[in-house]
Amino acid sequence: MATSAQKLTFISEDDYLAGEKISDIKYEYIDGDVYAMSGASNNHNLIAGNVFLAFANHLKKQPCRPYISDMKVKIGSRYFYPDVIVDCSNLTGDSYFTEQPKILVEVLSKSTRRMDETTKRMNYMQIPSLQEYILIEQDFVDVEIIRRETGWLSEHYFLGDELTLSSIGLTLTVEDIYERVQNNDVKEWLESQQE
Repeated sequence: MATSAQKLTFISEDDYLAGEKISDIKYEYIDGDVYAMSGASNNHNLIAGNVFLAFANHLKKQPCRPYISDMKVKIGSRYFYPDVIVDCSNLTGDSYFTEQPKILVEVLSKSTRRMDETTKRMNYMQIPSLQEYILIEQDFVDVEIIRRETGWLSEHYFLGDELTLSSIGLTLTVEDIYERVQNNDVKEWLESQQE
């Protein structure tokens, strides 16, 4: 989900959590400040949906579960809404956030790239349970994965590549992630495949 630049005044963590249960607008919470979330594009929704669907199919009847865009992740006194989460901590039916995600996915846009690549990256890397953080561009094709097992080194994948998420044993193609997405890279790839 895109984060807008709109920052609201300081509120307590308890007030934030209570307000989120009744609000029509989602907010991220960073040390007392709340930031309204804006809507997402068609490409953004397609990418997040494709990733969620791949996770859901793969994790069927397994203890880990995927969540899409409405589940928060808590890090200290900060709450973020990743686009997709894989959690293996047996959340209860009335859980609104997790503190133990295994995988976090953010779909990038011009308005969210800086936050996703800096603030969120630094916070997410502090979560002991997190194994893989995936950043996916929507305006062009680039899937970046940083993994705990490699010391958070950056790996990039492009159309024609396969990637494996070792924490859940899932291999998928970059083409699967970008299925139905409309950008120049995908268009050129599809045209090259028809030749």
